[in-house]
Formats: sequence, C-alpha cells, structure tokens
Amino acid sequence: MEQTTLGIGTRLQHTQLGPGVIVGIRYATYLISFINSGVKEIDKTDANLDEIIPENVTEEIETHSEVERSLLKILRLWNGVGETVALGDKWSGGKLILQPSDGSLKAKEIPVEDFFHKIVMLRDRLRVLEQNINSNKTLSDEEKVNIQQYITRCYGSLTTFNVLFKNKEHWFVGEKSGKDE
Repeated sequence: MEQTTLGIGTRLQHTQLGPGVIVGIRYATYLISFINSGVKEIDKTDANLDEIIPENVTEEIETHSEVERSLLKILRLWNGVGETVALGDKWSGGKLILQPSDGSLKAKEIPVEDFFHKIVMLRDRLRVLEQNINSNKTLSDEEKVNIQQYITRCYGSLTTFNVLFKNKEHWFVGEKSGKDE
C-alpha cells in the first residue's frame, strides 16, 4: 500500500491477516486490530495492506463509524480491554533477583510474573500515549512526529525485555536502521 497517512479508525484488508482497523499510529507503522488475530504492528508500506473504501456510504454507516471512534476512545481512556500477553514458558514460576554489590545487604526477589506484568502495562501505556498524541488536534504533524520519535526510542530501550515474551509479535520494537525485506 502506497498510502502512509491513514488515520485511526481506517478499515484495512491484509492478505494474510484479514480485515482490521487502525487503532494506533507510529512513525513507520500502524497498530491494527485484526478481527481474527488481535492487535498487530504492521509497516505503513506493507504491500499486503489495502484500505477498505466502503461503497455507497450512507448516513447510517457514518453514524456507526462515529460510534466506533467514541467506543475506541473510551476503551483507550479506561484501558478496560487489554490484549492478553503471555509470559515465556521458561520464566513461569521464576523470580527476578536484584543482588546489591555489598554482600551484607539483602537481595530483593520479585516473581517474574509480577515484573512481566509491569513491563506489559508500561507497553500498553506507551501505546495509549501514542494514540493520544496522534489524535491530538492542537499538535502539528511535525510536533507529533518529534514526540513519536521519543516514544520509539523508549520502545528501543525496552527491547532487552523481549526475552520474557512468549510470542515475538508482542516484542518491543525500536527504530529500525534499514529495511531488511
């Protein structure tokens, strides 16, 4: 798809993942909620994506679209619906041990599940922040891009924790140096 300026709420068709709706926008990618496979991060220039342009748009369809946008905004604000993210099997039941260099001080033990939950919540909050920035009507496009670059760098800083995720599609992705495909 050549178009890289689609907005939140745009309906898309992916040749492998099926129909979906843009729920978030990053500098070079869209966060798309697919009906059958959940939220995925897809490159804006992915050739497998096509915008679904409804034929014979009626007032009823437009009203429905407004309802969808309102519902998405409420869900983002209240974070009531979240994606289930699985911890890697080898980490289940494990613990994170923070050992001070001073041997006389007590180590801090944290269940890996608790630490992982904090990492996932941080990721979800960064996504909501991105959505709020992208839907902000007072920021210019240049300001949105500049702020988005900082968020992308935050994701890059968090890639260390990708080892905890069971599925690669949930990993943090920072700035890419170039296209490998």
